[in-house]
Amino acid sequence: MTLHIGDIAPNFSIPTSKGDITFHDWAGKSWVFFFSHPADFTPVCTTEMGRTAQLAAEFSKRNVKPLGLSTDGVEDHLKWIKDVDDTQNTHLEFPIVADKDLSVAKTYEMIHPGESETAAVRSVFIIDPDKKIRLTLTYPMNVGRNFDEILRVIDALQLADAKGVATPADWRPGEKVIIPPTVTNEEASQKFPQGFEEIRPYLRFVEV
Repeated sequence: MTLHIGDIAPNFSIPTSKGDITFHDWAGKSWVFFFSHPADFTPVCTTEMGRTAQLAAEFSKRNVKPLGLSTDGVEDHLKWIKDVDDTQNTHLEFPIVADKDLSVAKTYEMIHPGESETAAVRSVFIIDPDKKIRLTLTYPMNVGRNFDEILRVIDALQLADAKGVATPADWRPGEKVIIPPTVTNEEASQKFPQGFEEIRPYLRFVEV
């Protein structure tokens, strides 16, 4: 099974550090930042779990629920969370999936045999309230994720949905966005009465 952007994220029921969940029910009407880790008690994973916990308010204001995954069990997760809280000066509240049988990791193609037969690589899935996969990222086991980029792409996806626009390279919130080529100039004038800048017929910028 190969998952693509636009696919419905597969549902699953599984134990987590916060009790048993059924993924789609747990997600509800929120966006989800679903991210996997090779194992508990590993250094890069510990910093990533800590950074996610530190950014709880940022995820919350974007209506995003973080959900971690490791192929270790709940008991190990609970012990590891204490280490995360202690070493990263935070308080981890989001659930961590206990995927001991690798069922979720395999469904979401987080197991790369060239890396490990039993450990999940650092995958990221951004999933919208309709349970559609909107973005995927895959990092090697020894490279930590960039959380500024994760928040940036969530902002870009949510703005694109809300305003019917696209975002240019290196876009940051508050900067100009792109009017899609499928929108005519007449439609753009009605949709964006503040006006827009036409660099080329296919390249138009607007402030929203």
